Amino acid sequence: MKRASRIVLAAAVLAQYVGLVSAAQAGPAEQSILLAEGKALAEMHCSTCHAIGTSGASPLQVAPPFRTLGQKYDLDNRQEALAEGIAVGHPEMPQFEFSPEQSDALIAYLKSIQPQTKQH
Repeated sequence: MKRASRIVLAAAVLAQYVGLVSAAQAGPAEQSILLAEGKALAEMHCSTCHAIGTSGASPLQVAPPFRTLGQKYDLDNRQEALAEGIAVGHPEMPQFEFSPEQSDALIAYLKSIQPQTKQH
């Protein structure tokens, strides 16, 4: 096998492996990058209608703030919906389809802004 072919094969295997690493397994640097990517996706695709931070009202009144989504949905189970295309919510909401990596990043970001519940 030629050297260039081995490099391409190694890169493909590495890309597959990296795609299998979940947000929970990411170290602090990787987690920080994942959260930044998720926030950027939210800003780009969602902030016109939704409050995407830890405070503030949504620009579109019927669009729930992202910090409250964990109260209604199991965020860990939303990745498939993001990958297949979200077409729920308010009538003005466009349909989105995200790659698995984008879904992981957006879910990680959503989870990071959910209010922490106090343990009694």
